[in-house]
Amino acid sequence: FLAYPFLFIAIFFEMFLLLTFLSEPARIARKRGRTDYAPSVAIIIPCYNEAKTFARTTASALALAYPKNLLEIILVDDGSTDTTRMAMEAFRTNPQVKIIHKENGGKHTALNAGIAETTADIVGCLDADSVVEPDALSEAIASFHSPEVAATTAAMSVFEPKNILQHMQNAEYSFGILTRHTLSSINGLFVTPGPFSLYRRSVVNELGGFRDGHQTEDLEMALRIQRAGYRIENAPRARVYTQTPMNLHRLVKQRTRWTTGFLRNILNEYRDLIGNAKYGALGTLILPVSILAIVSSIALFLMSMTFLVRNSIRSYVIHRGVPYTFSFTHFSFDWFYAPLTVYVILAVVTVTLALTLIGIGKRISGTPGSLLQGLVAYLLLYGFIAPLWLMRATADVVTGTKRTWR
Repeated sequence: FLAYPFLFIAIFFEMFLLLTFLSEPARIARKRGRTDYAPSVAIIIPCYNEAKTFARTTASALALAYPKNLLEIILVDDGSTDTTRMAMEAFRTNPQVKIIHKENGGKHTALNAGIAETTADIVGCLDADSVVEPDALSEAIASFHSPEVAATTAAMSVFEPKNILQHMQNAEYSFGILTRHTLSSINGLFVTPGPFSLYRRSVVNELGGFRDGHQTEDLEMALRIQRAGYRIENAPRARVYTQTPMNLHRLVKQRTRWTTGFLRNILNEYRDLIGNAKYGALGTLILPVSILAIVSSIALFLMSMTFLVRNSIRSYVIHRGVPYTFSFTHFSFDWFYAPLTVYVILAVVTVTLALTLIGIGKRISGTPGSLLQGLVAYLLLYGFIAPLWLMRATADVVTGTKRTWR
C-alpha cells in the first residue's frame, strides 16, 4: 500500500528532471556563453577557525579570470580562536584584498559584515574550505542576464575525494549539478549553496541581508528571494570544489543540519510557499515533492529493513535443522527463479535513472576525473546512509531539538 506511491514519487521526480533537462528553457541556459557584461564583484570568504584552508581558498579567488580592477576579495574573520587572524595578515598587502575582524556571530553576520564594506554590484559567498576554477566567475556572471535574476549558483564537486564516503558524496554532488541546472530553468531553486553563490547586492540589501535561517542562511536567503518574486539562476560550468566529511558521524551531523534547516524554514517562516501557484513550479511541485521525498525515503527504508529482518528470521527457522554442509554443497542459483517482483523492477528503474542523471550532471559541468568509484559507492551506500540523517532531522524537528553546528 505504501511502497507503490513512494516508489512512484521517486520515479516521477527523476523523469521530471530528465524531461525538464531536455526542454527548451534548459537547452537555452546550457548554450548561454560568457558575456561582455562585467559588473564589479566582491567575493566574501567568511572564516571561523579556517587557518588550514582559507589561504588556498583565497588564492583560488585571486586567480579568477576577471578584470582585477572589478574584483575584490573580502576576508571576514568571525572571531576565530585558532591562528586564522594572524594567517590573514599574509594577504594584507594585496590591493584586491580587504580584511575584517569581528566577534563571533555566525556565518550570516560575517556575510553581512562583508557586504557592508563593499559597493560592488555583485557579491559572492565562497566557503573557506572550497576552491574555484579560474573561469568560474566569468561563467556565473553570464547568468545575470536579466534584472529579475537576484542570484546564481555554481556546479559543486568534492575536493579530492579520498575514501569511499567522499566518492559517494561526489556522485551525489553530480546529481545536484543536474538538479540545480534543471530546476533553475523553471525557477524552482530553494537554496544557494555556500561554496560559491553570487547575489545582486542591491537585492540582498533590499531584503534585509542574511539571517541565521536555522543555521542554513543560504537556504533561507534563497526562499526569501523567491518570495520577493526574483529568479535564481544556475551556471553549470562554473565549477567549485568543496571539502566534505570523511567519516559517517560528521556526514550525518552535516546533513541533519541541512535537512532540519529546510524543514524548519519551510514549515515555519515560508509555509505560504507550499502549494502556492503564485510561485510557479517551486510552490506547486518542488517544495511539496521535496517534503514527500523525505517522508517516502524514511518509510521505504524502514519497510526494507522490516522485510530484511522478517525474511532473515524466516530463513533461519526453515534452515536451522538442515546441516550447513548439505546447504552449501547443494546450493545452486538459476535466474529463472529470481524474485522479480514489481517492487524490484521499480527499484531497478529508480536506481538506473539516478545513475543516468549523475552521469549527465558530470557531463554538462565538464568536471574532470572519473566517477566510477563514486557511482559504485552511491549504489552500495547512499540508500542506507541517507535515511539516517533524514530520520534524525525529522525527529529533531518534531521534538524541537536544537543541535550546535560545531
